[in-house]
Amino acid sequence: MKNKISDKALIKQYVQGNEACLEMLITRHKSKVFTTIILIVNDTYIAEDLFQETFIKVIRTLKSGKYNEEGKFLPWVVRIARNLAIDYFRKTKRMPKVTSQDGEDIFRTFEINEENREQKYIRSQKENTIRQIINMLPPEQKEVLVLRHYGEMSFKEIARITDVSINTALGRMRYALNNMRKIIAEKSIVLQ
Repeated sequence: MKNKISDKALIKQYVQGNEACLEMLITRHKSKVFTTIILIVNDTYIAEDLFQETFIKVIRTLKSGKYNEEGKFLPWVVRIARNLAIDYFRKTKRMPKVTSQDGEDIFRTFEINEENREQKYIRSQKENTIRQIINMLPPEQKEVLVLRHYGEMSFKEIARITDVSINTALGRMRYALNNMRKIIAEKSIVLQ
């Protein structure tokens, strides 16, 4: 229901002056774009700045008439966000991490209705465990996993923005999932 109006239609209306359409696009894709950024930069405040910077760049591109990736709005925005996050690390000469123990909970973007305290606690523990497992993966495996699951990008899109072949992207995903399974088995982790 929330996707009744296509991204393409919203973009067209926004470019024609309907500012509310941009807000609808941002609302529709905020959690995926923000999650992608925070998994890379590992800092909520920096992620918020980069999120704003991402949409400033999106607005400039749309207003200038240079946007031409019809039907691929979300992957395009995620690619902009990812590139800004990588540029941030190049400037500060830091290596990207997925998340930290102190960071904002990346899984709070999920809508879970009618949870009691016990259910919230269980979910929070599970999310912390998953974050810790993702943190144990090699950087290239983390990146593909994040772009695939949180950015909902195709392997073709992942291959293009990470500058590797599709087979390499597929391989990295396979290794990431296998490594996660090994970690869960080795540490006898129960995710219920």
